[in-house]
Amino acid sequence: MKRFKLFLIFALVFGLIGVNGIAFAKEYRFVIVPKVVHPWFDLVVEGARAQAKLLEEQTGDTIIIDYRAPSRGEVVLQNNILEQAAVTRPDGIAVDLLDEAGNKVVLESIVNMGIPVVIFDSESPEGMNLTKIGNDFAEQAQIASERLVELLGGKGKVAIMQGVPTAPNHRIRYEAHKAVFDKYPGIELVAEGIDNDDIQTAQEQAAAIIAAHPDIDGFVACDAAGPIGIGLAVKEAGRAGDIQVVGLDNLNQLIELIREGVVDSSSSTKPQMQGAYSVLMLWQRALGMDTPKEIDTGIEIITKENLEELGY
Repeated sequence: MKRFKLFLIFALVFGLIGVNGIAFAKEYRFVIVPKVVHPWFDLVVEGARAQAKLLEEQTGDTIIIDYRAPSRGEVVLQNNILEQAAVTRPDGIAVDLLDEAGNKVVLESIVNMGIPVVIFDSESPEGMNLTKIGNDFAEQAQIASERLVELLGGKGKVAIMQGVPTAPNHRIRYEAHKAVFDKYPGIELVAEGIDNDDIQTAQEQAAAIIAAHPDIDGFVACDAAGPIGIGLAVKEAGRAGDIQVVGLDNLNQLIELIREGVVDSSSSTKPQMQGAYSVLMLWQRALGMDTPKEIDTGIEIITKENLEELGY
């Protein structure tokens, strides 16, 4: 840690003072590419811009956050945005992958161009060893599933909302949810939905599941849109308090559903922190510094009882 601090101080000084001792400022442009247009990624960008402002204040440099979001959660669209961004020769790209295999070739070409790449809220494609900012997705899902099992007293019919099935983080959470439910003989997984990280789709899918399984006892989700859509469907059906919902992340709509008692709780991935660390890692790479293999932002457990304590 001491060596890292010394290196960071050296980088700051070197960035401000030229070889003749004359101060000068630099401009950096970092591109943020999410899975899709989504409120969760608005929080990521909020954190990225806050970190950029802090670095500007400390260094005198100009740091531009170039946010480019696909209109739909499709790998082809995301790859096109990545390719278009690379052509502009940014100082770094942070991306949340829709499909690690489907994105890999494009990412390899960007890295070969000498453009730093970091991954947030996802997994680095096999063999690329890119810095990853996020948390333990399996643990996050396990926390949610175990809480649902506890709420149901170890017995009941449950459903999983998958999100985007090809997205690494959504897939990992889905498998972790299933693994938890498989441990409990009294828990029966009766339905699954796919919302493609869209709130309206999640609401429609959850409503259909409730109609098909009126004796459903609980839901978990694999994405940030899922619990909001599920909560809205449960509320619309007049089943709040009857159907238990345990969510993910900290979007405002979800916080309100927790406050109302429609959703029991959530395990949050701290999106603002992911955006902040994405910018910090790209900035360090732009200075020629090595970055860690992984940065774990931790998991925040949100309940109705601790909303005020957490500042919601």
